[in-house]
Amino acid sequence: MDSSARLTSKGQVTIPKRVRDALELHEGDEIMFRVERKRAIVAKTPDFLGMAGSVVVPAAKRGTPWDEVLVRTRLARAEQRR
Repeated sequence: MDSSARLTSKGQVTIPKRVRDALELHEGDEIMFRVERKRAIVAKTPDFLGMAGSVVVPAAKRGTPWDEVLVRTRLARAEQRR
């Protein structure tokens, strides 16, 4: 889908409705701009708090300190490469 908008003298752009609808953007949502060469990519910033609880963690692993999780993960990846 291609949509265009015009830049105002203050550097503002209204995001076209078709784009807002496609990205499910609503008032107050944050968006991210990424510049790649001569193009800009616009994306909705994920709501990480809203994603809380979406990953199932086995009871035996709950409460594991993050440092330990990183060490275990790195060790497991190193063993897979062998």
